Amino acid sequence: MNNMTFYGKSLLFMGAHPDDIELGCGAFIAGMVGKADIFCYTFSDNQKNPDLLNLVTEHANSMRALGLKENQFELGTFETRRFPDARQEILEKMIALRKKYQPKIVFVHTAQDLHQDHQIVTQEAMRAFRGTTVLGFDVLRSSYGFFPHFLTEVSEEDLNTKIAALAEYKTYQGRYYFSPEIIRATAIRHGALAERPFAEGFDIIRIVANFSE
Repeated sequence: MNNMTFYGKSLLFMGAHPDDIELGCGAFIAGMVGKADIFCYTFSDNQKNPDLLNLVTEHANSMRALGLKENQFELGTFETRRFPDARQEILEKMIALRKKYQPKIVFVHTAQDLHQDHQIVTQEAMRAFRGTTVLGFDVLRSSYGFFPHFLTEVSEEDLNTKIAALAEYKTYQGRYYFSPEIIRATAIRHGALAERPFAEGFDIIRIVANFSE
């Protein structure tokens, strides 16, 4: 079986909170390290919650575990659950990221996500990245009705790297969606949809392409 080949020299991943990007597409990122220019931007550091003060360090450790270097990820200071009030500032940050990295493909939260912060990130990305392919990743606990229409095969090694990266979030280890069994089962399920051993799934927010012989 042949896969459709897709490529973007510069890939931009944007998530609302620490752990979102890794949960949504950590295995895909692990497989792209060294193959494309990758930058991950997370908008909120969650530091107004006294129970989450270790997240900044855990997020950095998680990104490093995926294989990213310090200049490939950044954590912002937008306030969690207040993104609707800051949507203009979020848009302006995205425009700055677009100018700096000129991404060929942008990855954000699925349009089926219920979390208000996740929704704002996706909605503003549709404004900031007109003319750019945008794919939506799934964060299990907050999406409703997500179905992956774009499936990317990942290796078992990449999947294990994702699981190891998420294990860096000691703060969240009691949460069901951090279970290695659930993470693996999701990759197997997406793989089954693609008739591959493992895959990560995205919904298509916008595809911009040309056909080449």
